[in-house]
Amino acid sequence: MKKRFIALSLALFSFGVMNYFYGQVPGTLNWYNGKSAGMNTEKAYSTLKKRTSTTVIVAVIDSGIDIEHEDLKGKIWTNTDEIPNNGIDDDNNGYIDDIHGWNFLGSPEGNQNQARLEKTRMYAKLNQRFADADPAKLTAEERADYDLFKKLEKEIMSERKDAEANIPQYEQIKAALPMIREKIAADMGKENFTVADVEKWKPKDPQLSGMKDLAMLIASGELTEETMQEAIDHYKSTLEYHLNPDFNDRKMIGDNPDDFNDVKYGNNDVEGPDALHGTHVGGIIGAIRGNGLGGDGVADNVLLMSLRAVPDGDEQDKDIALAIRYAVDNGASVINMSFGKGYSPHQKEVYEALAYADSKGVLLIHAAGNDAENVDEKDNFPSSSYSFQKQKLGHYITIGASTRDPKEHLAAGFSNYGQTKVDVFAPGYEIYNTVPQSEYKNLQGTSMAAPMVAGVAAMLKSYFPKLSMLEIKEAILSSAKSYKGTKQSLPGSEDLVDFGTLSVTGGVVDVSAAVKKCLEMEKAKG
Repeated sequence: MKKRFIALSLALFSFGVMNYFYGQVPGTLNWYNGKSAGMNTEKAYSTLKKRTSTTVIVAVIDSGIDIEHEDLKGKIWTNTDEIPNNGIDDDNNGYIDDIHGWNFLGSPEGNQNQARLEKTRMYAKLNQRFADADPAKLTAEERADYDLFKKLEKEIMSERKDAEANIPQYEQIKAALPMIREKIAADMGKENFTVADVEKWKPKDPQLSGMKDLAMLIASGELTEETMQEAIDHYKSTLEYHLNPDFNDRKMIGDNPDDFNDVKYGNNDVEGPDALHGTHVGGIIGAIRGNGLGGDGVADNVLLMSLRAVPDGDEQDKDIALAIRYAVDNGASVINMSFGKGYSPHQKEVYEALAYADSKGVLLIHAAGNDAENVDEKDNFPSSSYSFQKQKLGHYITIGASTRDPKEHLAAGFSNYGQTKVDVFAPGYEIYNTVPQSEYKNLQGTSMAAPMVAGVAAMLKSYFPKLSMLEIKEAILSSAKSYKGTKQSLPGSEDLVDFGTLSVTGGVVDVSAAVKKCLEMEKAKG
């Protein structure tokens, strides 16, 4: 699920703030490419300035990419074996007119945007079997399915109840914002106050003494009528689509999502109806560097292959498996996967696609997820380690999201973590980059951290083409800037833990150090 909406937890009546932002100063442009808690990208390019690069293809499995964005000109992959718009599968790969990738959420009638969560789809199927079942008469095998049915029913009903309660709360916050903003401005004596103004502000009105964090969110643009409306729309979609068992989210496409041999579906509209998430991801990887527009991409010589398979809701396992295979077969060296879900009914088929990519030397970069959970203990699919898996996926990296605050809040408050299943952290907080219609926006999530690493991998492969993607993975992980031993807030909590316990490496990606590692590897190979 492309969780581009991360809820602000606001106590309306006290205007208190307990959220993911920790009062940090909003991001400066391209902070993630800089020093401190950034990735030292600019320093890496200084080291590489006398070297030439080769073009690397990165597949972006996501919500779609605005392939006409001004900051992505020349950065979109083109299938040169296909003749545009002739209605013929010229390259015989099974996809007609797949010029810039493929849309697995499309049909001749249009494009799917909304989808149920996977657990809602599973519940709907189980409900057909067990709605009127007598538990005492079930077989042992049926009882296991029945127990899952009741578990999913409880989860879905609880989350629907929360969504119903949140809508009026956010509507009230939205309505109250102008008054709140006016009171803060009046006390501060400045109508259009900035983050710097808030930092210096000492409230005169005692009623405003606890509102500094709130004022910071308003000044930074994180808390606006627009973001509150996004929250309202999110919860309405949750009720109408994500947690609605009766919503048929595959009707338009017309395939059988449980039949992996039913592959004649989709269309070549690789942008789709809502490409905000995928365009932002694509820009992080490869937006034009140094042109003064938006944020710079990490990789400078890259082509983005758009594979639209992630709706507003949970992705289908079949779409993901087919998208991975398409990327591998069409020349991608890196696949970015900024999506994930808690249930996966076709784990083996997805694993087989991942293993196929692994066997072909294609690097898979996966976002750890935005639930502030330990993924060593709680499932998040796809995964580098399935219960039935016998062979390790060597070409797989799972990424947590880091911030610009290396003191106590280096791990973003929303980021999943895990000492065995999350490999490394990368910047995923307040990332300013491309969104559709040649615009730009700050977004955050592990969805932003994963393309940081996908961009790094592509950049390294571009300048060190003789190194395998497995060697490049090793360079990225072994050179990560270590924060082991530093006390950091556990995501979702203010408890302090050793940052080394949150991932395998206990570090944040450092591009400059990775370049030095690649130079050493190259020299050793002769």
